[in-house]
Amino acid sequence: MTGRFANIIVDISHEKVDRPFQYRIPDALMGELAVGMAVMIPFGLGNKRIRGYVMEITDRVDYDESKLKSVDSIVKDGISAQGDSIRLAWWIRENYGSTMIAALKTVLPVKKKIRQVVRKTIVCKVDADAASQKAEEFAAKHQRAKARLMRELAAQPALPQSLITGKLNVTSQTIQALEKAGLIEVQTEDVYRNIYKSALPEKLFSPSKGGWQKKQLSENQGRIVDSIAADFRAGVRRTYLIHGVTGSGKTEVYMELIERIIAEGRQAVMLIPEIALTYQTLVRFYQRFGDRVSVMNSRLSAGERSDQYERAARGDIDIMIGPRSALFAPFERLGLVIMDEEHEGSYKSESMPRYHAREVAGELCRMKDASLVLGSATPSIETYYRAKKGEIGLFVLKERLAGGQLPKVYVEDLRSELKSGNRSIFSRRLRALIEDRLNKGEQTMLFINRRGYAGFVSCRSCGHVMKCPHCDVSLSEHTDRQRGVSRLVCHYCGYEMPGVTRCPKCGSKYILGFRAGTQQIEELLGREFPAARVLRMDADTTKGKDSYEQILSQFADGEADILVGTQMIVKGHDFARVTLVGVLAADLSLHAGDYRAGERTFQLLTQAAGRAGRSALAGEVVIQTYQPEHYAVVHAASQDYEGFYEEEISYRDLMAYPPAAHMMAVLVLSEDALTGAERARALADQAKRHAADRHPVLIGPTEALIGRISDVYRYVFYVKHRDYQVLTGIKDVLEQTIRDRQWNADSVQFDFDPMNHY
Repeated sequence: MTGRFANIIVDISHEKVDRPFQYRIPDALMGELAVGMAVMIPFGLGNKRIRGYVMEITDRVDYDESKLKSVDSIVKDGISAQGDSIRLAWWIRENYGSTMIAALKTVLPVKKKIRQVVRKTIVCKVDADAASQKAEEFAAKHQRAKARLMRELAAQPALPQSLITGKLNVTSQTIQALEKAGLIEVQTEDVYRNIYKSALPEKLFSPSKGGWQKKQLSENQGRIVDSIAADFRAGVRRTYLIHGVTGSGKTEVYMELIERIIAEGRQAVMLIPEIALTYQTLVRFYQRFGDRVSVMNSRLSAGERSDQYERAARGDIDIMIGPRSALFAPFERLGLVIMDEEHEGSYKSESMPRYHAREVAGELCRMKDASLVLGSATPSIETYYRAKKGEIGLFVLKERLAGGQLPKVYVEDLRSELKSGNRSIFSRRLRALIEDRLNKGEQTMLFINRRGYAGFVSCRSCGHVMKCPHCDVSLSEHTDRQRGVSRLVCHYCGYEMPGVTRCPKCGSKYILGFRAGTQQIEELLGREFPAARVLRMDADTTKGKDSYEQILSQFADGEADILVGTQMIVKGHDFARVTLVGVLAADLSLHAGDYRAGERTFQLLTQAAGRAGRSALAGEVVIQTYQPEHYAVVHAASQDYEGFYEEEISYRDLMAYPPAAHMMAVLVLSEDALTGAERARALADQAKRHAADRHPVLIGPTEALIGRISDVYRYVFYVKHRDYQVLTGIKDVLEQTIRDRQWNADSVQFDFDPMNHY
């Protein structure tokens, strides 16, 4: 990377990390500087020399060149964890399109001014006899507080200040007086919040107290661990895929690999797709590794996040667990990244920059000389495609660890149910099996890919649909059963209004919601199985900080017979007494209208089926569908990933969709509809002209599927090509066009191989 100027961040830990400073690169350093390097630069009116980090090297001058100062020198050994983070941010910015500041804020947790927790200890500076003597002297002078404290310190020479000011009722003024007299010393220590320790049983933190016993790996598990560990010791760094059926013991493989890596003096990141899985995973890791484990996720307070970042930077922990943000833990000695359930869409960021954690993890491992392990029962088509081509190592676990069989799967055709007179949302088979589990004292999970009470509200008389006044989407109905009121909510901008009983257009009273949601299922269960204890888990019941853990713990402890939920309940959870899983609306994800619909449906159904029969008890699964002949449903019912992959990849190749080809979505945002449409056309024409000799496929521009959100108009076009670099080249040209025309950089967004349509 060459250029005459360097854009430098001078304090990357500050909460207002939104302004780089530009410096001239002197001839002596020309060609030597690289993104991420630490440099010494003159700063401020007095030209004080401070440390900064190079975030970009360019020939573009952003300020008056005559006023630019020059970089002093490169700091020796200046590539640190922070420097690596900046280099990674640059890679994200180049490969996914965004401003450098947005990329920096992605990889660097912006520090806010958080009050540090401090532990104070009062230490006696004289021996026990002298302390006792002083206590008597104070008592004679009726200085009772001083006497009390010195007597306690004579018996125990160091005491927490909280104990002294609390139980001993000694004021801070008394402590200051004794400190001034030279009798005591107040020692302070920064305390980092260990966010889960207080909530977990003490025995988890000490394996010797019976909290954990190492499990014997199966022959197949051991072979995987030995192979990857041998590669690591031999200096081989690559990406591996562990394709293991649900319940095959992938987590045990992960933990053994991490133990081997830690023994090599390195650190590990364990990525999990959902915050809901954090608690269950963390308990297992604490049992194995004690409090050298921590977690990062968006539900932590600002102070908790800051503390976990500091603990990682100080080397106080060896393992970081969490969703995709945990990938950016500032580990100096990173040796391994494990990405469980790698197929999950939550690994793809839906805000700028729209990076995918799988690709970013690969680049991070390359930078850190680390290995990357991907795991899934239903790998993404992209990952399995690379494995079949030999680009990544492939390991397969075909048997369940406990020796149990995969569940028996029934596919119930809801069209036939309706013809035979069954208008219930529960098929006859599913209803009978729920009754059977209740009688046996076993548990059931019911999965529906909806949230709330209903999908949308419309009038049966005139067809009017209740829509958000700020977005081109229908409002969803949510009902508070205790209060007996309903409200209509926009899931895009948050707009709310009271529920309606009459159509605002024609006045008809026949206005109500379509499609069942988790709340309605909960109500139906209450009517049909009044003795059943039911828990609901969806976006509405998990808003609280600890709500995930509370619901999952209740169900795991047998405090409920049935757990109803959205897709968050079917991912990775392991409940020994769950022997029945019902999929109530298998078709909904088939109608998403994008090329990944079949893949998503297969993954959801297979993962849902995998929750049943994970112990010695046999499991059964009921898939209710209006399309039992769809290839995604057929292969999920037979648990045939290979068959599904072969059929799916043939469609992708035929239509030039990822991973057979690559696709870039360009989303144009504008508060004025005409301006947005014109800009989208201009950028699409520019893309076509730039790569005319490479013959890209251009679709659009057109109004986005949701044409307006929060009064901002949205236009989109897609560019497809089999060479990813052709698309990044087009992206670079479009970014230059945006700069030349002085458009707001945030008004155009890029998404490579998008997970969702626009």
